[in-house]
Amino acid sequence: MSADGGEPVPAGDPGGATGRESLLSDVRGRDRPWDVLVIGGGSTGAGAALEAATRGYDTLLLEQGDFGQGTSSRSTKLVHGGVRYLQQGRMGLVFEALRERSRLLRNAPHVVHSRPFLVPAYRWWERTFYGAGLKLYDLLSGPHNLESSSLLSAASAAGRVPNLERGGLRGGVLYHDGQFDDARLVVTLIRSLLDAGGVPLNYVEVEDLLHETEGVADGRRVTGVVARDRESGAEMRLQARSVINATGPYADSIRRLEDPDATSLVRPSRGTHLVFDREVLGGGTALMVPRTRDGRVIFAIPWHHRVLVGTTDVPVDSVPERPRPEPREVSYLLEHLQRYLRDPPSAGDVRSVFAGIRPLATAGDGDDVGETAELSRDHRIVVSDTGLISVVGGKWTTYREMGEDTIDRAAEVAALPERESVTRELALHGADGDGPGGSPWSVYGADARQVRSLAEGEPRMGEALHPRLPFRAAQVAWAARHELARTVEDVLARRTPSLFLDARAAAEAAPRTARILARELDRPEDWAREQVARFRELAGDYLPRSEIAADAPERT
Repeated sequence: MSADGGEPVPAGDPGGATGRESLLSDVRGRDRPWDVLVIGGGSTGAGAALEAATRGYDTLLLEQGDFGQGTSSRSTKLVHGGVRYLQQGRMGLVFEALRERSRLLRNAPHVVHSRPFLVPAYRWWERTFYGAGLKLYDLLSGPHNLESSSLLSAASAAGRVPNLERGGLRGGVLYHDGQFDDARLVVTLIRSLLDAGGVPLNYVEVEDLLHETEGVADGRRVTGVVARDRESGAEMRLQARSVINATGPYADSIRRLEDPDATSLVRPSRGTHLVFDREVLGGGTALMVPRTRDGRVIFAIPWHHRVLVGTTDVPVDSVPERPRPEPREVSYLLEHLQRYLRDPPSAGDVRSVFAGIRPLATAGDGDDVGETAELSRDHRIVVSDTGLISVVGGKWTTYREMGEDTIDRAAEVAALPERESVTRELALHGADGDGPGGSPWSVYGADARQVRSLAEGEPRMGEALHPRLPFRAAQVAWAARHELARTVEDVLARRTPSLFLDARAAAEAAPRTARILARELDRPEDWAREQVARFRELAGDYLPRSEIAADAPERT
């Protein structure tokens, strides 16, 4: 019987050279310390690990869940300089981000692309005011500018966003910025890490830090970690010359493994996003609201043939494993859409709603930093007395620079051989293939031909997982064989963004996804059933006022 109920489908090689079992075996059998051990497999950790591996350092990356499972797959999907920081006068941060935006567009063209944005003007002064600000944005971009901003008439602005509210419209400003698929970029970084000889392991949780005192004049030094494989339950004691804490919102938890009284470096904030059908905007131009009543910027952005709307900024005291939006955050976003769209959507039109926790860096240890909307997205690197290196803050756009700075510091702390960074010009895995386009294979870049061949060469592998989703059965098999996917959630939330595009459709696609994945990973039928139940429970969190029924119809 096949994985999806049809003809036999050849299984992949999950134990191959880049399969998780093979990687795990190599780690367990290693008898010498790693040069760099990174805790955390989001954008910051993956970027730091790739930076280390491409410098020739022996590098191990450990992630307690799946790569990008937390903050890094729950962003607003923008690679940008930060218009809000422009308003705050933080020119250095904007310039830095615009430079990194250019590098991302060049180094990962299959995942990152340019998108036009419209800033509508409804008051007499807005078009001139925002136009001047975005000209400054152009100037700061310098040679990295995507396309010059321009002033639009009311008719031209409405033509760009057909569903834009026309009453009182005085025109607008058009500018260009970067957009990407955040989870796919994490996967691309992991594939690039493997290409560079690094070792990434998901579902391995760090439970403690290892220290030694022998030969250390001033106390003790961190020399590795105690980790547990969450699939088998086996414990591992892993030695390393340098240990990097890149766990985002959980950075303080890792620091408190060695100092329970460590002051907080992170001020967590929850950001919520809504996803609608593409008709909400009616075109390919994104909408940017430059200033809400509480001083935030809101975007409505075409993304994977849907429209993504966000974001909120709500301080939180704890970091849940599954952050959930509050009804008031959904209402906040809907309220602003009502002001700017002729035919605004309602809560019943939401295809998916999701929240992420941003690890904003505090202004200083223990400082009262006020509202999280005022905190800097700049990053901080802190080295403890024992040599534990923690990197906090930052944003997706500057992940590479954060990684470079972190490995510079790690090399200094651990007395590693000094080596220059090469990531500024490093083409990421797949970058020499096709760029973004309408094909479901486009995000694979140079691997697209192989994924397409898998879809065309094996029975039923070319079929859609669900009528409302653009993804194919072959992408499930590819995720298991080549992208270290281990669960239905890994496939439907990060190897493809199905859960973020349409939560109900993703839940209905879960049984077929589970059967294909079970075949690829050699799992029994009860594993597949458990995976479906878990995913459907999770999918319920992605609908604002509904839950996925346990007996939701299957897609076969």
